[in-house]
Amino acid sequence: MTTAIQTHAEPGAAVAQDARWAAIVARDHAFDGQFYYSVRTTGIYCRPSCGARRANPKNVAFHQTPAEAEAAGFRACKRCRPDAESAGAERAARVLDACRRIEEAEESIGLAALAAGAGLSPHHFHRVFKAVTGVTPREYLASVRARRVREELPVSETVTEAIYDAGFNSGGRFYAQSNAMLGMTPTAYRAGGADVEIRFAVGDCSLGSFLVARSDLGICAILLGDDPEPLVRDLQDRFPRANLVGGDVRFEQEVAAIVGLMERPADGLSLPLDVRGTAFQQRVWRALQEIPAGATASYSDIAARIGSPKAVRAVAQACAANPLAVAIPCHRVVRIDGDLSGYRWGVERKRALLDREKAAA
Repeated sequence: MTTAIQTHAEPGAAVAQDARWAAIVARDHAFDGQFYYSVRTTGIYCRPSCGARRANPKNVAFHQTPAEAEAAGFRACKRCRPDAESAGAERAARVLDACRRIEEAEESIGLAALAAGAGLSPHHFHRVFKAVTGVTPREYLASVRARRVREELPVSETVTEAIYDAGFNSGGRFYAQSNAMLGMTPTAYRAGGADVEIRFAVGDCSLGSFLVARSDLGICAILLGDDPEPLVRDLQDRFPRANLVGGDVRFEQEVAAIVGLMERPADGLSLPLDVRGTAFQQRVWRALQEIPAGATASYSDIAARIGSPKAVRAVAQACAANPLAVAIPCHRVVRIDGDLSGYRWGVERKRALLDREKAAA
């Protein structure tokens, strides 16, 4: 008679193979707040980054919240204080205060003064600010000035007044950036885009209706939908007083190239783009353009690539705000589990674009 041999997993083997255990071994601060772990032999629970002596995995259990760990009978570690406000939240609060100071200041605040207000060294403050917001303090200040000048131009008596009210201390410095900031001359923007010529065309392709628009700087809109009328209204909302005109032969050739891009997204596009957005949005959009055709990345991947691993929701919002379908390939961004998730132009169009890229690979 054959006797069955029973095997038993080593105690703690499941914990040791869990990705959360790797975070504990590495004392990774990035996981603080995402989970907590308790140690049966000591009766305490900790953050993943806790510097205490490493526990034996067979005595470890994971918890989603401090309340869950305490309900299981564990007390908070006095070293890493998992029941207190996280260090990440404290850093975020300091950066938020710095952002408010930038927003409310009538004149530019230097890095040293911002860092002193946050109680950090300039180097450390610069690193923390970028980690929390996704942009440097200088880039954030530039986006604040750009927003202010867009707000001031329509209501100021002169362009010069708007420039200085927005915080620019040099007209030359502003004019050097004005085209990229406004997409047109300050005078034209002040008039609501009056006399600015935007060429556009609408049509149908295998993805449905499309609209392509071009400013003097490049392609400024590629919109997709089920009906051309909402697409035209969208363009009119973007340029309420611009002179919208039909395309000439050259523009028709550009439209044909963009239709070709929709049919063969893996081919890419060599036309100039007029990309307008906040500093953070532009960082996200540049990262999207670095995703190879036929590949995908998660929102978390993009957040990590731009140096803001916790800005996953903001990355998703930037993808949703993308005005250049396919040319800026937000269709290549998926959820971390591979699900297609939402897409401004419709999930079925996203699936079709990805299938076309995979077929061409």
